[in-house]
Amino acid sequence: MNHTTHKEDSCCNTDAQQHKEHQHHHEAGDEHDHDHGGDPSTFKAYVPAIVTLAMLLIGIAFDNFFKLKAFEAIRPYWYIVAYLPVGVPVLKEVWTTFKAKDFFTEFSLMSIATIGAFVIGEYPEGVAVMLFYTIGELFQMAAVNRAKRSISALLDVRSDIAHVLKNDKYSDVAPEKVEVGETIQIKVGEKVPLDGEMLSEKSSFNTAALTGESKPKSIKKGESVLAGMLNLDKVIEVRTTKIFSDSSLARILDMVQNATLRKAKTELFIRKFAKVYTPIVFGLAVALVIIPFFVLGNDYNFQTWLYRSLVFLVISCPCALVISIPLGYFGGIGAASANGILFKGSNFLDLITKLNTVVMDKTGTLTKGVFSVQKVESVIDENEFLKFLGAVESKSTHPIAKAVVEYIRVSKIHPAEDIEEIAGMGLKGKVNGQEVLAGNVKLLQKFNIDFDKKITEIEESIVVVAIGGSYAGYVLVADEEKEDAAAAIKQLHANGVQQVVMLSGDKSSIVKVVAGRLGIDSYFGDLLPEDKVAKLDEIKRDSTRVVAFVGDGINDTPVLAASDIGMAMGAMGSDAAIETADVVIQTDQPSKIATAIKIGKATKKVVIQNIVLAFAVKALVLILGAGGLATMWEAVFADVGVALLAILNAVRIQKMKF
Repeated sequence: MNHTTHKEDSCCNTDAQQHKEHQHHHEAGDEHDHDHGGDPSTFKAYVPAIVTLAMLLIGIAFDNFFKLKAFEAIRPYWYIVAYLPVGVPVLKEVWTTFKAKDFFTEFSLMSIATIGAFVIGEYPEGVAVMLFYTIGELFQMAAVNRAKRSISALLDVRSDIAHVLKNDKYSDVAPEKVEVGETIQIKVGEKVPLDGEMLSEKSSFNTAALTGESKPKSIKKGESVLAGMLNLDKVIEVRTTKIFSDSSLARILDMVQNATLRKAKTELFIRKFAKVYTPIVFGLAVALVIIPFFVLGNDYNFQTWLYRSLVFLVISCPCALVISIPLGYFGGIGAASANGILFKGSNFLDLITKLNTVVMDKTGTLTKGVFSVQKVESVIDENEFLKFLGAVESKSTHPIAKAVVEYIRVSKIHPAEDIEEIAGMGLKGKVNGQEVLAGNVKLLQKFNIDFDKKITEIEESIVVVAIGGSYAGYVLVADEEKEDAAAAIKQLHANGVQQVVMLSGDKSSIVKVVAGRLGIDSYFGDLLPEDKVAKLDEIKRDSTRVVAFVGDGINDTPVLAASDIGMAMGAMGSDAAIETADVVIQTDQPSKIATAIKIGKATKKVVIQNIVLAFAVKALVLILGAGGLATMWEAVFADVGVALLAILNAVRIQKMKF
């Protein structure tokens, strides 16, 4: 997909559990999942911190209250043993990163600070630094895992088995092994395992996992059923139309799993900044020990300035920034998923906040794309006319074609062959040895077919037909706007979108009427797919514009790819459109475009708050530490406190209402 320079496409190594890959995590921006004893959702992960905390509290009690001589003799060894449960994993990380020639990390920073504290006899403080750093890491990992689970839980709708009809009885088979065209049974309360066509008369489905909508959806015989839907009504049968890996559910899972690989510019900058920032901090810490020696002369006390240097190192740890920013974007992607919107990368969460121009398709995007035949006019026998028309339209998946076929009924349709789709015009094929054309006026003009010019004045959607090189008649079809279409345009304007443009292959007269009713700023009709791309390029010539295109059809794919942000209507949209798009709206509601903008802005706000909070607090305490006004205890609480506040702020996005 050839996107513009607005788009970032940064891949990263996601295997954060392997120490040998640690260096790549820092470079690529992974989620900081360091190995401190396993999954932070289990009690076992917290055992080292609990042991260290207990020993630290006992040691402090003996230091300050009991003051036993026996403890004085073993005091250094007591604190060394207390240090080991939390210190060893971090020291291992230091060794791993050193082997990878990555010398300046928060691990080496914390290790130097704590070992330095032991060297100057500040044992409790050395243990406390590593303990609270470890506790902070555990909270950070727990928050990241929570964000991951909140996304995956929305999509944890995969059925483990499919009841497949084989030899007149149902057998339980893994969904991955079911082939296209097989009949499967879904019982009440079961999830649909694969995409298919409804064979039973009717049933009701919960589609919340796919669309975010809690309202049940009724699906009738012949209509599409998607993997991940929950059957609510009765036992049904479905004929599979796709293998599992091509199903809607598999695509969504893939989109969400890969969303974190495409980083926002802010996220990428912070990662790069941390790699420069940490060695600078090391340099300043060394300078804080050495420079006072030359300035103070005989008044210089090495231990005092070494202590201040160690405090400086602890305060300067960049963990709050490095973890809270990716977590903020995680939260935004999770919040969007809960609202039936799938962002294919955090870079698009950032970019959507700058959106000022929205270009939209009409049919299936602003209108329902559910057509019905209103009128049939033919110059030959009407029944014969409909048989020829139905023969070619039955080979198309376009909403208008489906409406025509439904009106004609399958039993009346002739067999057709050599069907060819002519982009933006219609269909050509052979029926009973005669060439049949069915589409718009441009199609007949392309093949030099004479027709009644009065039909060009008809404002409704029209399918014009030629049989055997002669004009045969036309069919009028009608579509209706989506319930939230007008509200969607108002919401876009209210959320900073300066211009909404509608592009359509439909007749200009129809496009004008729809644009007027919905309050759209400008519109263009009678467009072929290449015309849409040309119009989009024309709009994008203004470098101040950040342009989103919203569409649903195969013919929208080039425009989706050419836009800064391609947005596809996911429920009814074509596979090609969904694959090409950067944002997928699962509910097919145009009002969700404004919701996506709101989520992007909320995410950016939280990320900026975390950056300001981390820098402000750290700058203040760094100054105090360098001046000897902050001890290592205060440094620890400042660092861990800022990290925890940033984490709580990032997690807050998932609880917001949009």
